[in-house]
Amino acid sequence: MIDKLFRPLTGEVTVHMDAPPTVVWDLVSDVTRIGEFSPETFEARWIRGSSGPEVGAQFKGHVRRNGIGPTYWTLCTVTACEPERVFEFAVGNDEVTANNWGYRLEPEAGGTRVTEYFRVQPNLMMRAYWLALGPLRGRTNERGMRTTLERMKAVVES
Repeated sequence: MIDKLFRPLTGEVTVHMDAPPTVVWDLVSDVTRIGEFSPETFEARWIRGSSGPEVGAQFKGHVRRNGIGPTYWTLCTVTACEPERVFEFAVGNDEVTANNWGYRLEPEAGGTRVTEYFRVQPNLMMRAYWLALGPLRGRTNERGMRTTLERMKAVVES
């Protein structure tokens, strides 16, 4: 039981894309296109004066949990933005972050190694949630990340 409380609250999926990092970057950092790729987030828009990827920029994501519901909006804030390398954002309100999502890009074999990842905040509430539903949610997240990356791959390689 104690081991479960302290296991990592993270997951990631990596896919090679036959496209240069500049092309992949344009796709992963354009949150307004996420609805084309994600099985859960079907739209997003920049808010509060933000219009593109930069640290501190904010957007809202419209999510259909597990692809079926419930449906809700989430506030997201860009926390890392290094063109052609990393794009990460925190999900939560202005005071509390529930988790972080991101993409790491690395040049590889004439294309790009793209890793999508999530990191749940290790506070007591999220640890309790992860203890109860972590294995199921982790698998769902990993399936969703693979779907998202494969859909992106199809676009950048076409």
